[in-house]
Amino acid sequence: QVQLVESGGGWVQAGGSLRLSCVASGRTLSSYSMAWFRQAPGKEREFLAAISQRGGFTSYADSVRGRFTISRDSAKNTVYLRMNSLEPEDTAVYYCAAGEWATISDWDLQDYWGQGTQVTVSS
Repeated sequence: QVQLVESGGGWVQAGGSLRLSCVASGRTLSSYSMAWFRQAPGKEREFLAAISQRGGFTSYADSVRGRFTISRDSAKNTVYLRMNSLEPEDTAVYYCAAGEWATISDWDLQDYWGQGTQVTVSS
């Protein structure tokens, strides 16, 4: 079993930055590709970014490409999401998930999910 815990969310003004962390316990994350998703009130859950097992490949949704950066630190068993130029539309609960690269953008097909961390961007 893998437990994923997100942190780093909070309140920020538009144009600001945050870095989210997703720490794993129970097993090493090195066997998994990792992804970040978000869900805003009244909206569908949205794939944001993914990184392959060894970090050699990344993928981003069009809505965040160029503003968000996903990375991982195997030694810390942690995945990060650096978010720059935040906009009020980025307000949501952000989740990390662990799974396989081939299906990494599909929330329902992941092996493990975190509980989420709230990000609020004010205008």
